[in-house]
Amino acid sequence: KEAPGGLLDSVMKAVIVIGSGLFVLAAFGNSLTWHLQRFWGASGDFWQNQWTKVHQRWEGHETALFYAGAMFVPFAAFWGSNLLLMLVDYTGMPNFITRYRIQVDKNNPVDPVKLRHAVKTVVFNQLFISAPMVVVCWAVMFSSGNPCGPELPTFHRGLLEMAFCAVLEELLFYYSHRLFHHPALYKHFHKQHHEWTAPIGVVSLYAHPLEHVIISNHISKQCKTITTISHCGYHLPFLPSPEFHDYHHLKFNQNFGVLGVLDRLHGTDANFRKTKAYERHTLLLSLTPLTESIPDPPKKVQ
Repeated sequence: KEAPGGLLDSVMKAVIVIGSGLFVLAAFGNSLTWHLQRFWGASGDFWQNQWTKVHQRWEGHETALFYAGAMFVPFAAFWGSNLLLMLVDYTGMPNFITRYRIQVDKNNPVDPVKLRHAVKTVVFNQLFISAPMVVVCWAVMFSSGNPCGPELPTFHRGLLEMAFCAVLEELLFYYSHRLFHHPALYKHFHKQHHEWTAPIGVVSLYAHPLEHVIISNHISKQCKTITTISHCGYHLPFLPSPEFHDYHHLKFNQNFGVLGVLDRLHGTDANFRKTKAYERHTLLLSLTPLTESIPDPPKKVQ
């Protein structure tokens, strides 16, 4: 019989927790969306009106509209944010941002040779892997209907899809990511991504092509901004905390997931929860860097 805390036990707990969450969401979905719709008023009509204007302008060119939204907009958002971050990493300016560096003794400044190699790899992954996958995605979606039709999904459906994608991302990313840490796969594939023990934003897509297909490019991770934040190396005010994934790059065997639910169930965040990084893993609501308000303990004198 398997001991408590084993793999089967952890999987059963994950099914119970995630299943319970979906049940609650389904039970209270109508009430939740009713209150949110009242709070935002006619926001649904606002976004539908904007989409109607876009759709009318691109009418008859739905394929181009799909590629613009699924390929070029994410590409522009990724490089717009990462060019700024690379400028900070390379020059150390402005000082306002560098104050929030998580690993204060790393990438100060970033190694230009490593940076150029990372950029080349990311561009290759985007052009020769992500782009063809978007083409395949369009073909699959178009076979069952027009994915760029004139009507947006309802507000209720949008919330349910967001919840579904959050659960899907946690499941797919945790287990595929942990699989790539198996010694038989790690040295051939995932080791490349972990060349950066102190990550920077552009490293979010710095990976072996096979890993990019399986881990970095599944359907629930198309919002690359969040992935960039988790790798950026800076815990900036009013943005999601990157401490969780930054610690994974530092220690390799902790924090495999996104939300942390499966890490808690499998015990793969046990060491992380004993660190100052865990205390800092929160939304920063002031301008004081967390490395100052929650400093590391003084190093022991040998």
